[in-house]
Amino acid sequence: MKKNKFIKSTLILILGGFITKILGMLIKIVTTRALGTEGIGLYMLITPTFMLLITLSQLGLPVAISKLVAEDNRNNKNLVFSIIPVTIIINIVIIIIMLIFSKYIATNLLHDKRCYYALICTGLVLPFISISSILRGYFFGKEKMIPHVVSNITEDLVRLIIIAVGVKLFNKIEYAVAFIVISNIFSELTSIFVLFFFLPKKFNIKKTDFKLHLSNAKDILEISIPTTGSRLIGSISYFFEPIIITFVLIKIGYSNSFIINEYGIINGYVMPLLLLPSFFTMAISQALIPEVSKLYSRKKYKETYKKIKEAIFFSLLIGIPATIIFEIFPEQLLKFIYNTNEGVTYLKVLAPICILHYIQSPLTSAMQAMNKSVSAMNATIIGSIIKVILLFSLSYLHIGMWGLIIATSINIIYVTLHHIKHIKRT
Repeated sequence: MKKNKFIKSTLILILGGFITKILGMLIKIVTTRALGTEGIGLYMLITPTFMLLITLSQLGLPVAISKLVAEDNRNNKNLVFSIIPVTIIINIVIIIIMLIFSKYIATNLLHDKRCYYALICTGLVLPFISISSILRGYFFGKEKMIPHVVSNITEDLVRLIIIAVGVKLFNKIEYAVAFIVISNIFSELTSIFVLFFFLPKKFNIKKTDFKLHLSNAKDILEISIPTTGSRLIGSISYFFEPIIITFVLIKIGYSNSFIINEYGIINGYVMPLLLLPSFFTMAISQALIPEVSKLYSRKKYKETYKKIKEAIFFSLLIGIPATIIFEIFPEQLLKFIYNTNEGVTYLKVLAPICILHYIQSPLTSAMQAMNKSVSAMNATIIGSIIKVILLFSLSYLHIGMWGLIIATSINIIYVTLHHIKHIKRT
């Protein structure tokens, strides 16, 4: 029965993920054709900062709530809503920081003042992302995947319509990029309304439910902080990526336009294409957390290990065929989705490495569910340090963006092998 529930949850998430990936692909097609390579490059420059801010604003709360709700030994309504004031305070602080430092980041770190408006917008979007993520954490803990799927689909539909209509209104790239960032407010608001609709009627939410309970906060933070540590290190590494690349490559003679174009090709075309199968692996990862959390807390270690092996098997079931397709038809895929042939070589080199990336997500989720977030964080720290050192040193070799490709590959290999080794030992 439990196995059937896990498979049912995974299949619902896969179906929903497939639909949202199609919508995401349409959003990407509309965005890339509206902005062009230069606009996508500009958007990709601010994306690492955006990802870092999202990690800071969420503080690992969705994973912690999912795990505690799955254990089902406390007042779930208070667990979910009492933490919302905390996340709002965190978000307000981040917004103020971004209002003060966005100009400096754009001009001195990213070396393109056109990023300023988009960076301001990233801060304004964060509270909406944080609240929707907390609500999703509740439904994951309850292994109710339909609310998550419906909210994702409606969110993407709203975003697609807004971007398709709105981007055309701007004649300057920097304003168009800022608009794409700010469109997340409307899509996330839609998601929040949908998730509230699916909450149990018995919740009967009152003002007192938003009052913080210290015991709940303590339990949440004990899980969320190590989880955040792992994501934060990865996000910081990603944040420094364009900063290091632009600093070193400009210093050794590359033009700013070359950097923006090539960085846009890798992170705007190649990586999104390679991560298309991630809708499958993310579905498995999200369904895995409550399952592994229950089994491991009840000391059913053989069943826990079996469940993790199943997750890896299913991830490879989609990951390996996808990799073969990327290797055989790279030009056709890039042309069909993005109307470009740029990035073919990058795609063919990174595709085999991404097989390991496809199983990294379920492995990380399994470690978090088994209270091994600290070990996952340590692996991320070491992998990120390796990546930053390689990125900095290889960029001096006059090999363009290949330093980024090599550093990213080594990071993926190290972190995935570490997780495999540690889970086997556990």
